[in-house]
Amino acid sequence: MSTAFSMAPLLRQSVGFDRFNDLFESALRSNETGSSYPPYNVEKHGDDHYRIVVAAAGFHEEDLELQVERGVLTVSGGKRERGAEDVTYLHQGIAQRGFKLSFRLADHIEVQAASLRNGLLHIDLLRVVPEEAKAKRIPINASQPALHG
Repeated sequence: MSTAFSMAPLLRQSVGFDRFNDLFESALRSNETGSSYPPYNVEKHGDDHYRIVVAAAGFHEEDLELQVERGVLTVSGGKRERGAEDVTYLHQGIAQRGFKLSFRLADHIEVQAASLRNGLLHIDLLRVVPEEAKAKRIPINASQPALHG
């Protein structure tokens, strides 16, 4: 039994986070459930662009659902009802069981688009920071005397 603490869950369960406490809490929750199906990547494409890529082999667009509620993106896939297929699998290595993945999104992260290509579900995210939340540069004017009170 390993006692080493892996930082990998901290990096893959949240998108756009800069706060360690939230990442730590999210990683602990995800380790309790133990869900790693289906495999996925969380990618950063520039300062404000992110992408989650979920391996959704065997799923069609109508089998997948994306939902954002209270800053949590939930990706779920339901197992399709099989038609009147007369198929006997000698080996079935492509899992098509239902799944549910949750990603806690940082403030100002919005889902921009989603697409299913070549068995991969691409979810594009963008950080949209409103003007009032952006850092403001305060000019220093040396020609005016300071106020003394």
